[in-house]
This record gives sequence, structure tokens and C-alpha cells, in this order.
Amino acid sequence: MRDLASAAAITWREPAQGQIGEWDYHIVFSADGPAFIELIQAPAGGPWGDTTRPRFHHLGYWTSDLAAGTTRLTGSGFPETFSGCPYGRSFAYHHLDSIGAHIELVDLSRQPSFLETWQPDGTPMPAIIEGSK
Repeated sequence: MRDLASAAAITWREPAQGQIGEWDYHIVFSADGPAFIELIQAPAGGPWGDTTRPRFHHLGYWTSDLAAGTTRLTGSGFPETFSGCPYGRSFAYHHLDSIGAHIELVDLSRQPSFLETWQPDGTPMPAIIEGSK
């Protein structure tokens, strides 16, 4: 947070603690957006893989239908590497070798709670409408 605040004049919301499955983590989002920068601090071996050093992990997108988006990405050769669905969280990570990182799809139904927590005065953000071209 400190480095990005200094280097890119980014301001941050207050960090929050979370847990998914057996993994505890800290999360924070930039205050100005969209687009948002998300930082996650977590133990190695969980949904974020090797966390022993800082690195870029994913780009996140809202989707109108998480299951359809997951099918679309998997069918395009981008394997699902983690799903939050078994933990009651409607998101999934898919790896894209071409960028050396992941795409995160988040079900649009979660957007109101995201805005309430991270950007209370924010307006709805666009989503990928699955099944459209």
C-alpha cells in the first residue's frame, strides 16, 4: 500500500480481514475507481498460490452468469484454478498463460455488497454479459 501510494498517488480504503476455507487473509481496495486495485496478503498455498513475495495475480471482471463465464473461459483453454463457490463465494480464477496471471470472474449479484463495503457512493459497474457477442 505504501509503495503504490507513493509511486502512483493511490489512496486506499481501510484494509479488512477475511477467511475463505482454511485461509485467513487481509484485503484492501484503492479508494478511487473503477478500475480498482486490490491487494491481498495471505499465506502461501491458498487461492492465491505462491505468496512468498509480491506479484501480480489477477484482473477481475463482473459477470452476469458465473457458471456460463467459467464454461466459456474453460472452453477457450483458460483452466479454472480456484472456485470460491464451494465456500459460499461466487467467484472463480482462470489462468491465462499469455499474461502469466489469472482472470477473476465475480458474479454480478455480489456487486451491491462490494459497493457498500468499498465504494459507498459508487455507481454500478459494467459486467460481461454471458452469451452475448
